[in-house]
Amino acid sequence: MANPILETKEVSAWFGKHQAVRGISFSAEPNTINAMIGPSGCGKSTFLRCLNRLHEEVEGARVEGSVLLSKEDIYGQGVDPVAVRRRIGMVFQKPNPFPSMSVFDNVAAGLRLAGIHKRSVLAEVVERSLVQAALWEEVKDKLKQPGTSLSGGQQQRLCIARALAVNPPVLLMDEPTSALDPISTAKIEELLVNLKNDVTIVIVTHNMQQAARISDQTCFFLTGELVEAGETSRIFTNPQDTRTEQYITGRFG
Repeated sequence: MANPILETKEVSAWFGKHQAVRGISFSAEPNTINAMIGPSGCGKSTFLRCLNRLHEEVEGARVEGSVLLSKEDIYGQGVDPVAVRRRIGMVFQKPNPFPSMSVFDNVAAGLRLAGIHKRSVLAEVVERSLVQAALWEEVKDKLKQPGTSLSGGQQQRLCIARALAVNPPVLLMDEPTSALDPISTAKIEELLVNLKNDVTIVIVTHNMQQAARISDQTCFFLTGELVEAGETSRIFTNPQDTRTEQYITGRFG
């Protein structure tokens, strides 16, 4: 891989004395979707949270190794974790719009935190982000309504718009469709395929069909280790490791 936008070198993570992630080296090319699959409790979500320094927010948690964003170590001395999270956005399993805020203010929240308050600038970015998240046509007349008044699928796209508003080069997603119905899931999947033109996506999914449908690269995790990673079509049709084959063919998991 010539110039990965995101790269990890021997990343390990602990909760207290329990090691959840073991020496993972991974890289993602620009403008790709990278899926992480594996059974529950295999460390994929913990690893994802290491990629934008969210893991360290848990009491007693720690990370070793390096995570490079455009070759800069986000765990380097003096690096501000808040600035890291602006550049590496995160969308969670359950939609989490800020409950006391309107649709508009939800999307604008990160911009205001960054010191941008000019109404015309906010309005322009909010519209652009909602268009990117394939939500503008559905909410353009509801911008003053609470974000929580939207449907579940719309709320998740609102959270994606909120993450996109600060223009991150990388977007992390932790099972973003697991709480949604099939129609909303299909909309999010279509959205992600379009979004990779603007942003590199790393997605944890329990849904192997979803990984096969939308991702360029798939990584298979087991007991805290990265067993195998490669082009999605190869992982699903010709895995190199027998454990990958057993998981994909449903013999465990």
